[in-house]
Amino acid sequence: MLKQLQAELAQRAKSGLMRQRRVLSGAQQPEIDLDGQALLAFASNDYLGLAHHPQLIQATQQALGQVGVGAGASHLINGHHALHEQAEKTLAAFVGYPNGLLFSTGYMANLGIVSALLGREDALFADKLNHACLNDAAILSRASFQRYAHQDLAALERLLANSHARRKLVAVDAVFSMDGDIADVPRLLALCEQYDAYLLLDDAHGFGVLGQQGRGILSHFSVSSERIIYMATLGKAAGVAGAFVAATPVIMEYLMQFARTYVYTTATPPALAAALIQSVAVMQQEPQRQQHLIDLIAYLKQHCVLQHWHLMPSDTAIQPLWVGDAEMAVRLSLKLMQAGIYVPAIRPPTVPQNSARLRISLSAAHTQAQVQQLIAALHQAESELA
Repeated sequence: MLKQLQAELAQRAKSGLMRQRRVLSGAQQPEIDLDGQALLAFASNDYLGLAHHPQLIQATQQALGQVGVGAGASHLINGHHALHEQAEKTLAAFVGYPNGLLFSTGYMANLGIVSALLGREDALFADKLNHACLNDAAILSRASFQRYAHQDLAALERLLANSHARRKLVAVDAVFSMDGDIADVPRLLALCEQYDAYLLLDDAHGFGVLGQQGRGILSHFSVSSERIIYMATLGKAAGVAGAFVAATPVIMEYLMQFARTYVYTTATPPALAAALIQSVAVMQQEPQRQQHLIDLIAYLKQHCVLQHWHLMPSDTAIQPLWVGDAEMAVRLSLKLMQAGIYVPAIRPPTVPQNSARLRISLSAAHTQAQVQQLIAALHQAESELA
């Protein structure tokens, strides 16, 4: 086995697709120390700049002094703290539901939702650009796994119309993590209503960014339905960690009883729940953060006009710069690093072949001057590489 694994690693290295970890020193902010190099970073998912917000830090420190570090048990034994309970209610109310469930990660949330609700007699319908966790969840559930071309809702309708599954679940990223475009939730919901399906929305990259006060994709489109199962991660715009799920009470009770990634794992530290409560408060108290992010997105789209590469269509904090060739994307990323700017190159298998890109992530913590610096560096790099 070791020889086989080594051969696979060698092939990946030969293809220029080897990933590597970089070591961050200090806080997650626009100006960081990465592997000992001072860089202006456009790489994190800290879309509102809350990961180092003083109110979240203070809430965490205060809770640590009162309740300690670890939860000590699963939620269904005695690890469900009053802070978890308050955080679930706060997060759910923020997106329009009476209650929610906290999960350790978004990956675990999606695995838990899908494997609990679906089995061999059921079907999951998925956009081909969904996050890997939704694909893994479908496989784990043993349901029929049917994928359709990105945002091709006519193809989805054909699949739904031809399905005789006991339960039907359409699962999509609300904001697609590598393209930055937004799912057409009203049309998806209409199809679910027409063909007796339910809709799982993974709002990892929309929560905190879209909608009134950052309330997410449901607020963005002003939709609500008992057919929607809503999931959002909390380590991105919320600035903390974990994920939460919200849905109609019957589904919430069912997930609490049968979602294995909820039932059979230790609860997250209660102090993180205290930070999440404060995160929602900051989103409501400081709407200027969301507006500043919106302004930065518009500024980048207006002024980043290149001859050989182009920004992909996106109105979110994820602004992918299409390069195409994987080797060129890596060279461009390295050229920017030499100029003191970090933007990661995204290559296959994370994205399809010949669609390598730089994934520019904007944050409310960035200034317009910093975005100007990025644009200037991209123009200079194009003149030297393209």
